[in-house]
Amino acid sequence: MTSTPESGAEPDVRALADVPAVEVISRAAVMLMSSAAEKLGLSEADPSTSPHLDLDEARRVITALAGLVTASVEYLGPHAGPIRDGLQALQKAFRENSAYPDEPGKGPGEKYTGPVY
Repeated sequence: MTSTPESGAEPDVRALADVPAVEVISRAAVMLMSSAAEKLGLSEADPSTSPHLDLDEARRVITALAGLVTASVEYLGPHAGPIRDGLQALQKAFRENSAYPDEPGKGPGEKYTGPVY
C-alpha cells in the first residue's frame, strides 16, 4: 500500500535518503548493464536474431555505464571489480556484434576505460 500526503501514512518503500550511495550507484550500474545486454541481443541464443538488437542504443548505454563506473569506482569498494568486469564484457560483446568494429580505444565507453581488446 502506498500513501498519499493526505493520508499521513508512512510509505511502504524505503525513502531514497535512507539508501546508501553505494547501493544507488550499484543499482544504476546493474540497470545500465541489463539495458545494454538487451540492446546487444544477449538474451537470445543468437544475438543477431534478437528483436531488441540496437547497437546505436547499446553504444549510448555502455558509454553512460563506463562514465558512471569511472566516476564512482572509489566508492564501490568490493562491488567495483564485478561491475568493471560486467562493463568490459559488454564492451567486448559490442565489438563482437559489430559488422565494422571500432578501433581499440574508440569503442563505447573506451574514452573512460581505455581500450578493450
